[in-house]
Amino acid sequence: MPEQKTIGQLMEEMRLKAGAREYSGHSYMDLNRFAEDTRHMIIFDTLTADSPVGWKGERSRAFLTEEGYKKSLERQEQGHIRIVSHAKVRNGNLRYDRQDQLR
Repeated sequence: MPEQKTIGQLMEEMRLKAGAREYSGHSYMDLNRFAEDTRHMIIFDTLTADSPVGWKGERSRAFLTEEGYKKSLERQEQGHIRIVSHAKVRNGNLRYDRQDQLR
């Protein structure tokens, strides 16, 4: 008897079939996405070898609290990372700043 898939697994399959990419860091349906204090999701490129997050040339996804997002903005100002996509998170739902952003 085939194993039943969860709704999350089915959503991930459809997302990948539609051409979405998987990134380093948190997965699209990571449990951090549903944490009570998670307010932001970013996809970012690591620009420097001495960056405190990621490896140079790597594209990553992170679900963040307000404090984590502020630190990410500071790292972007310092030139360590470049945020290429941002979404606000509420109860696991993502609200992208623009429709044409990476997902």
